[in-house]
Amino acid sequence: MARSRRPAEPDVSPGERDALKLWVVLSRARAAIAERAAAQVARHELTLAEFGVLEALHHKGPMLLGEVQRSLLVSSGGVTYLVDRLERRGLVRRDQCPEDRRARYAVLTPEGEAFIRGVFQEHAAALTEAMAGLTRAEQREATRLLRTLGLAAAGRDAAEGEGGDGGGRPDDEGVVPAGDPEPAASAGATSAGRTRRRG
Repeated sequence: MARSRRPAEPDVSPGERDALKLWVVLSRARAAIAERAAAQVARHELTLAEFGVLEALHHKGPMLLGEVQRSLLVSSGGVTYLVDRLERRGLVRRDQCPEDRRARYAVLTPEGEAFIRGVFQEHAAALTEAMAGLTRAEQREATRLLRTLGLAAAGRDAAEGEGGDGGGRPDDEGVVPAGDPEPAASAGATSAGRTRRRG
């Protein structure tokens, strides 16, 4: 009987091994938390990307569709698709931009405002529970380390990261990041401290 072959150790340096391990751990943690976040918003017949649009408008006020696109990290077609779906549900409307007739603002309807207020409170509670494996002090330390990691990976320094996006909030307090109109996972960051923009 042939003996089972022991898996070969990857031919990498100790530093590379640490980096690969961190990548696996980060990916698994994100997937586990995102699964819980997705399940929570799904109870309200939302995808995480749709929740991200509503959450952005709830905390920042009316936004040009291009601004929503940049917040969610989706394509222009993707944000149009998301807003169309939310508009059909009566949660969002489009308003014309006075300065540019080609541009449109996405605006929460009164029904949408009431809806996302309740959903967001549940979302914040669900993420707090999901993060409970770390103490609050550990969460703050993890936030600091991961912010440094993300900025370095993007080729930016900490000073630039603290500057935010020019809209009154740090980059890491953005809304749901998504690579497509119907993403399977999200960071779903809580952002209650944002400055609401009137318009």
